Amino acid sequence: MLDKSLIQPFEDETTISHELYCSFLRLDLLHPVVSGNKLFKLKYYLEEAQSNHQKGIVTLGGPHSNHLVASAYAAKESKLESIGLVRGEQPVILSETLRDCQAYGMELTFTSREIFDATTTNMLQERYPAHLVIQQGGYGKTGMRGAMEILKIKGTEEFDYILAACGSGTTGAGLIRAAHPNQRVVLLSVLKNNFSILDEINALVESTEKNYPDFDMLFDFHLGGYAKKNTALFKTMISFQSKHQIPTDFVYTGKLVHGFYQLANASFFQKKSKVLLIHSGGLQGNRSLTKNELIY
Repeated sequence: MLDKSLIQPFEDETTISHELYCSFLRLDLLHPVVSGNKLFKLKYYLEEAQSNHQKGIVTLGGPHSNHLVASAYAAKESKLESIGLVRGEQPVILSETLRDCQAYGMELTFTSREIFDATTTNMLQERYPAHLVIQQGGYGKTGMRGAMEILKIKGTEEFDYILAACGSGTTGAGLIRAAHPNQRVVLLSVLKNNFSILDEINALVESTEKNYPDFDMLFDFHLGGYAKKNTALFKTMISFQSKHQIPTDFVYTGKLVHGFYQLANASFFQKKSKVLLIHSGGLQGNRSLTKNELIY
């Protein structure tokens, strides 16, 4: 299915007025659970665990983490054990995401935010020597290697701009490494004041030849911070889905769409350009919204 059928064009008053030819790369359609970029980022981690005859994987995330639930399912399908270190004390009632993780066989370990933030890969490797440690969000060169394959999808080479929401920077690094010289990668951080992401991305993409293209890392489209939300974001998400039948989530792709329209209206893109937005999946995260908020 990795062909042009995943590229969904969209057109509206904004794209027409600025003479832009826009599409969404619907990675969310690839798998119902291992959705979007997770399918790519986890690919080579799982292959490594299998080839090294490790018992399973151990990784980290919050109570509504797309990465955790995707890792749990993917490990199960690969016949590997999975252990998830969850940020925060164990609640009386688990989130739907964590219940799914357990259903897919993941062993959950809860820890305080302070201990969670201080936990290193080496610490986890010492604690679980028979398991492969995957950093939060799949960060690392192994995850980047998988993310590079996103731009191997037929048709992506035709676009001038590649836009993606940025969390850990792993997918962004993969896009930067895989982009053609004539393409401009534009990353929108969903975390507030996440300026260290530049160092983290550069640590992944760096090579002796320095043969990767320049990119834009934008920090003004987080709408208050990671997983923060407001009425303007919900209006954008609802309007976009109504016009184009493309659902988004409030953590990543909703902010990507919101930022895209702001950039388009500020004439960020050259006229006649072809713009590709990367749908990184994660729609399951919308289940964390309350009944008074946006509900799909």
